[in-house]
Amino acid sequence: MKRANMMALALCVMSAAWAGRARAADDLTTPQSFSSFEEMKKWFSARRAEFGKKQEKLLNERYDLSDRPSKDARMSNGKPVQDGVRVKLPEGVTWDALSKMTPEEVRAKDALPKGFMPLPHPNHPEGGMLFPKSHIDLVKKQDGRDLERFDLDFDIPERFLPEFPSPMYLTTHPELGDVSKGKLVTIDNYYELFKNILNMKQLDGLRLLLTPFPQQQFNATDDRRVARPSLGVTCFDCHVNGNTNSATHLVGDIRPQENRHRIEAPSLRGVNIQRLFGSQRALKSIEDFTEFEQRAAYFDGDIAAAAKKGVNTLDRQSQVHHMAEFENLLDFPPAPKLAIDGTLDPKKATPAELRGQGLFFGKAKCSTCHTPPYYTDNSMHDLKVERFFKPRRINGMLASADGAIKTFPLRGIKDTPPYLHDGRLLTLDDSVEFFNVVLETKLSAEEKKDLVRFLQAL
Repeated sequence: MKRANMMALALCVMSAAWAGRARAADDLTTPQSFSSFEEMKKWFSARRAEFGKKQEKLLNERYDLSDRPSKDARMSNGKPVQDGVRVKLPEGVTWDALSKMTPEEVRAKDALPKGFMPLPHPNHPEGGMLFPKSHIDLVKKQDGRDLERFDLDFDIPERFLPEFPSPMYLTTHPELGDVSKGKLVTIDNYYELFKNILNMKQLDGLRLLLTPFPQQQFNATDDRRVARPSLGVTCFDCHVNGNTNSATHLVGDIRPQENRHRIEAPSLRGVNIQRLFGSQRALKSIEDFTEFEQRAAYFDGDIAAAAKKGVNTLDRQSQVHHMAEFENLLDFPPAPKLAIDGTLDPKKATPAELRGQGLFFGKAKCSTCHTPPYYTDNSMHDLKVERFFKPRRINGMLASADGAIKTFPLRGIKDTPPYLHDGRLLTLDDSVEFFNVVLETKLSAEEKKDLVRFLQAL
């Protein structure tokens, strides 16, 4: 009896100690383990709104999130582009003054806008694939899969995301325009849409890109973040119709967890002209990327978790080849103002666009990395943004050096907001301000507007 009482007392003390730590530290701190899936689901579900409010507060501190659509700039299927600079300046700082400071001065005065710093995942310590609500809703309606996590919601407002579903363009059929016909391409409709315009290898590749396979958060085990056991996710759940819906994740090749970078799903348009792939761009062909993406992005590089949750090992000679063959057909959207060399046709472009082009190839230094006709040099560059701020923790992420990142193509750039590898720049105006500071180009207000107009024409 005495021993039992002592054990009961010890359990009470441990329970009180745990509660005290949780209250003293952070109510959102995840326990090390749970006794069951239902206990884990209950814990995360009860805090879902709190995680959302914490991330919403961060975004509102960084950005003006109001709905200000452009009067004349639209994406390929008509969605208005969000206009203007949305990154908020520190109190007492102007864009003109900021652009005249040296990196050392910006760092010493802590004058770099928070929106120019790395953006954390909505729950950085937890991480994982996370999809916009528009995609979750349409997938559930169209093929019955549920991509809604019980622990998190997507953070960036829909107005700052690509149009959904994105149009799909093929290099083999430019005369057809949007071959998806305004639909979300899924396993339910792909054959009817493409049976007369793709060969059988390409059709099989597209089928595999639309087939759900187990993933770290979406699987049939009790270590998942969806209510019911899940078939998994598809390649096109992130790369919608071969473009992107800006689904987010954490890179799989960095540890510890706080050092991992948020990554926004890049567009697959134009992969046929690209030479570097993967989160750190270490894969040298689209076949490599297709084969290893499931081991990296799908399972965070954790081979034990992959085996437990049902990793799909693709056959290199047939499945990988077929998927890559289809991916290499994905084309950029039409750009009617561009000549065959990728520069503006002076007969079609406006004076502002032509002035912007002059800046792009001159004072703004953009063409140092983004060379026509596709506006990439297929290389890696380190912007060393950490020159402008001291390392700090932001919502569970250690904001420090990003390292070298791939030069993404700028063709069709207006269709793929938000920008930079982690989506920290909501508009093209934000992007121009960011590079004006980082590259120290000292553009005037009018020059920045002209540069945005040129980018919208690409």
